[in-house]
Amino acid sequence: MIGKISIDLHKVSKTVNLAIPTLAILFFLAGWKLSYYFHFGTIAFALLTLINFFYMRVQTGHALLRNFGLMGQARYMMESIGPELRQYFFANDTEEKPFNRTERSEVYRKAKGVDSATSFGSQHEFDAREVKVRHSMYPILKDQQIPYSLTFGSERGIENTYTIDKPFIISAMSYGALGEKAVRSLARGAKKAGIPMNTGEGGYPKYHLDEGCDLIFQMGTAKFGVRNDDGTLNDAKLSELVNKDSIKMIEIKLSQGAKPGKGGLLPKEKITDEIAELRGVPKGKDVISPPFHPECVGAQNTVQFIAHVQQVSGLPVGIKLCVGRPAQLEELIVEMVAQNTFPDWISVDGSEGGTGAAPKAFIDSVGMPLYPALKTVNDLLSKHGARDKLKLLAAGKLVSPERQMVAFCLGADAVYSARGFMLALGCIQALQCGNNTCPVGITTHDPELQRGIDIDVKSDRVSNYVHNLQHDLEELLSAAGCRSVQELSFDHLYIPSESTLAPYVTR
Repeated sequence: MIGKISIDLHKVSKTVNLAIPTLAILFFLAGWKLSYYFHFGTIAFALLTLINFFYMRVQTGHALLRNFGLMGQARYMMESIGPELRQYFFANDTEEKPFNRTERSEVYRKAKGVDSATSFGSQHEFDAREVKVRHSMYPILKDQQIPYSLTFGSERGIENTYTIDKPFIISAMSYGALGEKAVRSLARGAKKAGIPMNTGEGGYPKYHLDEGCDLIFQMGTAKFGVRNDDGTLNDAKLSELVNKDSIKMIEIKLSQGAKPGKGGLLPKEKITDEIAELRGVPKGKDVISPPFHPECVGAQNTVQFIAHVQQVSGLPVGIKLCVGRPAQLEELIVEMVAQNTFPDWISVDGSEGGTGAAPKAFIDSVGMPLYPALKTVNDLLSKHGARDKLKLLAAGKLVSPERQMVAFCLGADAVYSARGFMLALGCIQALQCGNNTCPVGITTHDPELQRGIDIDVKSDRVSNYVHNLQHDLEELLSAAGCRSVQELSFDHLYIPSESTLAPYVTR
């Protein structure tokens, strides 16, 4: 019987730590007696001996290094490249998070204009838990479809309405969270594709404006770019900003899916002189936005604040939120009805949404996922006769046409995506967004790392991604027997069991 093979790492470490100075001595003697070339080994092992001495006798911050020396450091090195090893060698095509290899590959192919057809069958589990789109026995031809068009502000009858002719919007990504080249690539790509781009909450949108695309200016809780010193809205600054031709709409961010109930965070490592100036913040410390607008501490004054921004800006004004307690959301809708004041749209951000940096507890444990949240909002608006007063947008991992199709069935009029467009730029999901070390130059301000981005090439990929999403969405609509996304409804979804249906029911 073959015995179990085991390794006593403590003994191995002792052997290695003894061998290093011994080899330094042996190389020294060989260099002295035989050839000076051996002193190259003397220098190398003498240096390792000094490092080992520091780890085991001087530093006190790491018990592993103090006990095992260089062997402990080897463990830290292997741990540091663990994500890369799993991503490229060990993880299968469907197990990575937040996006697996098949999901990322589909976006890459669409961005590069490569056929994304697959063979042999789906890699999904088909385990009676997956929501599917119901097809029609009588599909329609694509030329029978109605061209998409959605006008914001039409319900209020304002002069400065804004119309989109594709149901896709680049979601909120600030300059600060992204570097200059990434912002310009997305903005240039948005212009090529004919879709709008949300500026994110990062203040004056300098590089978003440079490329001339249509912009949705996001007003975060800190109101960067349009704030008074006390965090309230500066009407004059807002009026000045909305006079720029590229600014088409305003979005008031009440909360964000990845960290609802908490303000935004920009780590100090990513704050350059320019970002500090654009946001009006100091360098050398994290920039943390407050968790709420000082004007919005209840349903009544939140609706009043929406009306005030609409009046000052003269543009379509929407709100962005992650659903927490449906009862509080219903209270807000009831107040909208009472004041006869409605935002021009509500962006529902699911808790599976992404961000540059947030506490893990918030990313993992706070907020309602997109699909049940979207149906909850749609149902509550319908219950109070307000669904036809505004548009409904959806955001949260909507990188593929099949997920977007589900969102439309649950009531969305258009969809936001941020990470889908980051993947189109070449994001490899290195999970370094908050460290200023993004290896492909997207979420960093390091000029050496940004050098990898060619704005012309990447903007073409953004445009390709949009056109290929639109193509697949039209194919799915034809299969469902629908002429437009407006004809989709909850009845177009197959939900396998009551246990799956439960989260979609308004509570």
